[in-house]
Amino acid sequence: MNTIIKALQWRYATKKFDAQKKLSEGQIDAMLEALRLAPSSFGIQPWKFVVVNNPATREQLKAAAWNQTQVTDASHFIVITVPSVPDESLVDAHLASMKKDNPSIDDAKLGAHEKTMKGFMKMKTSDALKAWVRNQAYIALGVVLTAAAAEKIDACPMEGFDSAKFDEILNFKSRGLESVVCVALGFRSAEDTHANEPKSRFAKEDVIVEIN
Repeated sequence: MNTIIKALQWRYATKKFDAQKKLSEGQIDAMLEALRLAPSSFGIQPWKFVVVNNPATREQLKAAAWNQTQVTDASHFIVITVPSVPDESLVDAHLASMKKDNPSIDDAKLGAHEKTMKGFMKMKTSDALKAWVRNQAYIALGVVLTAAAAEKIDACPMEGFDSAKFDEILNFKSRGLESVVCVALGFRSAEDTHANEPKSRFAKEDVIVEIN
């Protein structure tokens, strides 16, 4: 646990990346695996993690992110997306995956799980359902930020972008996706003065509430 705490103390939202330093294939594979293994409500995994490699496309995205250099200078840039119109097909895909991973799973158990999930979704308005699905993206974001810190990989979570323009540039409409949040991964530049700033967090007694 001390290792994780030290890693979280070390990490910060990197503002300037060293464009010459790249993650190894093993490092980026580990980060993508952390995203894949992220928890989600019901285990429904309502996301796609879009790794944008093309430099020209990343230049376009930078312009749609108010010219934040993390988009182009980081080793890797990932857009976390969810379905633009979430529906029961998410449940069907999840159940099919469960059956594939565990062929001997009891069909009655799967049926009960299906009834619970689809019942939950039917109770929500379309806006509430979209909000619920989008919230899952932030769980995945938190996981990859922690995984990156544990591996001494710098990261910057990014909400500061025009999502409509991102979706247009990346042709997400044709894929039935919409962007929620992004993460830049790489290694901090020696010129990033934010790296040496003291971490500012509220004291434990200000944020932890115990009800006995």
